[in-house]
Amino acid sequence: MVKRWKVEVGVLVAFVAAIVCGAFVQAGDVPDVITINSSIYQQHTKGLVQFTHKKHAEDYKIACTDCHHVYKDGKNVWKEGDPVDKCEKCHTDATIKGEKKLPPEQQKLNLKLAFHNNCVGCHKKLKKENKETKAPTTCSKCHPKKKAQ
Repeated sequence: MVKRWKVEVGVLVAFVAAIVCGAFVQAGDVPDVITINSSIYQQHTKGLVQFTHKKHAEDYKIACTDCHHVYKDGKNVWKEGDPVDKCEKCHTDATIKGEKKLPPEQQKLNLKLAFHNNCVGCHKKLKKENKETKAPTTCSKCHPKKKAQ
C-alpha cells in the first residue's frame, strides 16, 4: 500500500503544475487566454472555461506557485520557467457527480475537485476579503452556456 504522504505529494504535484498550460509550456510562451479542455472527460457537461492567464499573472498579481506546483518533501519546489504539465497528468479521476463522496485519497486525484478547490476556493476567499471583487463564484460565470448543436 502506498504511504499516504506519497499519494498527497503525487496529487499536489499534479494539481496545478498544469492548471492551465499544455505540457512543458514555458512561462513566456503562455497565451493570454487559455481554454481549459481536459481530455479525461469523454464529453463536457458545461461550457469550457476561458482562463485569463495574463490577467491573473500580471493584472491580479497571482503568484505562479498559487496554481503551479511540484511537491518534494512537503514543499512546492516549482519555480517560474519550470515545465508545466496538464492537471490531468496526475489528477486522473474523472468523476463529475458525487465527487465529494469519494474516499479522501480519490478526491485528491479528482480533476473537477482540483480545479474547483483551487479556482473557486481562491475566488470565494477574495470575495470574503472584498465584497466588491468581481471574482466569479457561480458555475455560469466561468462555464458559459453550451451552444445547441
